[in-house]
Amino acid sequence: MRKFLALAFFLTSATIFAQTTLTGKVVEAETNTPIPGVNIGIKQTTVGTVTDFDGNFTIETARTQGVLVLSYVGFTSIEVPFTGSADLGTLSMEPSAFGLDEVVVTSFSLAIDRKTPVAVSTIQARDIETKLGSQEFPEILKSTPGVYATKNGGGFGDAELRLRGFNSENIAVMINGIPVNDMENGRVYWSNWAGLSDVTRSMQVQRGLGASKVAVPSIGGTVNIVTKTTDMEEGGNVMMRTGNDGYQKFGFTLSTGKFDNGFAATIAASRTTGNGFVDGTEFEGYSYFINLAKEFGEDHQLSFTAFGAPQWHGQRQNSELIETFRESDRGIKFNRDWGYLNGEVTHVEDNFYHKPQMSLNHYWNISDATNLSTAAYASFGTGGGGGYGGVNKFGLGTESAPSPYRNGYLQPLNLDKIVDENIERGALGAETYLRASRNNHNWYGVLSTLSTEVTEDIEFMGGVDLRYYKGEHFTELTNLLGGQYLLDTDDENNKLKQVQVGDKIDYYDEGFVLWEGAFAQAEYSRNELSAFISVAASNTSYKRKDYFNYKDNNPLRETDYQHFFGYSAKGGANFNLDANNNIFANIGYFEKAPGFDAVFLNYQNDINDDAENQKIFSAELGYGYRSANFRANVNIYRTEWNDRTLTQSFRNADGTFGSANILGVNALHQGIEVDLNYRPFDKLTLTGMASIGDWTWVNDVTDVQIFNEEQQLIRTIDLFIADLKVGDAAQTTFALGADYEAFEGTNVRLDFNYFDNLFADFDPNFRNTEGVGQAWEVPAYGILDFGLTHDFTIGGFDAMFLGNVNNILGTEYIADARDGGMSSARTATVYYGFGRTYTVGAKINF
Repeated sequence: MRKFLALAFFLTSATIFAQTTLTGKVVEAETNTPIPGVNIGIKQTTVGTVTDFDGNFTIETARTQGVLVLSYVGFTSIEVPFTGSADLGTLSMEPSAFGLDEVVVTSFSLAIDRKTPVAVSTIQARDIETKLGSQEFPEILKSTPGVYATKNGGGFGDAELRLRGFNSENIAVMINGIPVNDMENGRVYWSNWAGLSDVTRSMQVQRGLGASKVAVPSIGGTVNIVTKTTDMEEGGNVMMRTGNDGYQKFGFTLSTGKFDNGFAATIAASRTTGNGFVDGTEFEGYSYFINLAKEFGEDHQLSFTAFGAPQWHGQRQNSELIETFRESDRGIKFNRDWGYLNGEVTHVEDNFYHKPQMSLNHYWNISDATNLSTAAYASFGTGGGGGYGGVNKFGLGTESAPSPYRNGYLQPLNLDKIVDENIERGALGAETYLRASRNNHNWYGVLSTLSTEVTEDIEFMGGVDLRYYKGEHFTELTNLLGGQYLLDTDDENNKLKQVQVGDKIDYYDEGFVLWEGAFAQAEYSRNELSAFISVAASNTSYKRKDYFNYKDNNPLRETDYQHFFGYSAKGGANFNLDANNNIFANIGYFEKAPGFDAVFLNYQNDINDDAENQKIFSAELGYGYRSANFRANVNIYRTEWNDRTLTQSFRNADGTFGSANILGVNALHQGIEVDLNYRPFDKLTLTGMASIGDWTWVNDVTDVQIFNEEQQLIRTIDLFIADLKVGDAAQTTFALGADYEAFEGTNVRLDFNYFDNLFADFDPNFRNTEGVGQAWEVPAYGILDFGLTHDFTIGGFDAMFLGNVNNILGTEYIADARDGGMSSARTATVYYGFGRTYTVGAKINF
């Protein structure tokens, strides 16, 4: 460590002596409106800046000649050669549906400031690179209005993102225009994309309806992620980082640059390892990225992209009582889900997955007014999550009567004792064992969009969105823990099966999802006014095949496809009052198909004939202000979510399990959001954000009568949820940030985030007693982060030093909570957020 600190000191002591000064102003070509926040950089260097609120910029470099690159999401990037100091005058950028020269489909739908009528925040690559550190990828958004991002249990890639009170099932995530939400349940598992931060060029969060044209589940909003492109000069970089708890990351990027024949290639790879802040969350992850692009004349471009992030990590699945963390000598790091086997760390709960995604994108410039963009993509997911089966020997016990399977109260598991007991059982088979819930899938899709300028002011876009998904679900026996075999009785075709490690147990089924969608949008833009109207329709079809619950010759083993028609209609307009002020409004309605598990109940082929589409209505008003050194946005939104999918499971009188579909569960999400950016002088930028939400369940649902096949009443369901706060996300958030250039090329940052009105998550099914009241409210908390970035040269190469300290004050806080009996702090189970963590590293360009 002393050697590393000495190296860091040497690197931060390096100094650039600027020889060339470049100035200019960047405006939008169509309206001559200044564009703030444009990335200005020198090719093959880390030297960069951004335009101010009047579109002006000043950049200094040690190079006497080179190429200045201007890039901004939603606009075509431009390159300006320079020789010596110069005033480059006014530089115009053309809006582009394709953005940053990447060959992507026009459904990408990136929002343009003062034009697209949606609430939007954009995070650029440099911010991700300098601020993320060892945080989870979604945490880069934690200072964005309406966002609540946490590490959940604290394992590598286990982060959760909520937007305006909605979880990932209701937030559309798109990578290069391709949707990645799980086709069966709509969730986004960030561990599948653990290496995405290395190759992201920009991330844009559109809150509310968003600008996406395809029918995606954007109740809370849409996250558009743009990866790197192949329009770079020949060269690359290497980077390295280290941090607390054994964190280490190494990676590189290499680009051929564009050849004379129009071909270019970029590759990137990295490796990340560590022990994890939480006990028993060791991890190892890799990421890779490749992009190959070729121009065919002036009218055709072809791009192939492939990336993935195979990873394995230990998990903390069990949230705990606050008292448990306080009693443990490990404090907030405590985790019950691991132990020792033969002296080696062994994880009862872990996760392992690899989900490579490949896409082939074609762009055809049919004429000056018309173009066609098409993407064919495929994704192949393999992996799952670990756990235990059989007799539960993993409890904590009490201080006076600690578990015999632990090395003391609240200590790691002694798995050797379980092994000894299984060995003693001999031919009786394993009593307790380890298993993995596997979820493999194959996903194919085509997304194609035709765009044409009907008139000088009107553009029409239309296209199709086709998808096929097959998911394979089963439990795999992973460790017999000393047993000779496991006797499994869940396979109807082999009721007394003696299984070994690698065999399937418990359940084995497949889910099939078909998606046929079409969309159309018309946009009008002239002078100060821009407006759009968009419609989309989709047919979602589900089918289930079960290999364990039905005999091979049983016709019920495979269902027919169950079809759900959904649609959306939305529109909006933006009006620029003058060069400083603009207002916008949008409104929309859409219906979303229920999830796979709401259609097939009881984890069998029991079809829920009463499954209903979820119905969403949303409206928003916004105001924006832009000046030379100050910008502000204010948004007021209201989202009504009716017939939210909710099922309830129960045990019938004969001992069998049953479940029911419950309709009429409605929620209202409304609030106000403000974000500010102020630059009092060139070296200092101040940011601020306030988001105040009011997210509640609207109504009680009572006297829901459930009948059996003989139309006999078997139970009545009552849910008393009216006026209860929606849990699992802070409804009030504030943020303040400062970025100061202390020395030439050296910036220091402070970011403070405050979270309040966070209610413990709860299942409405358990609110069946009138007058129970609100879920437990988690204490408000604030965290302060520090960052340092220093650009320098070493051995003729441009380089950058990065340092981050998150939660620098070591604040102890609860980030996630699950409500318990009596809705109090004594009964809630929680996950604490991380304490103080740090990373330091360097990046060298060549």
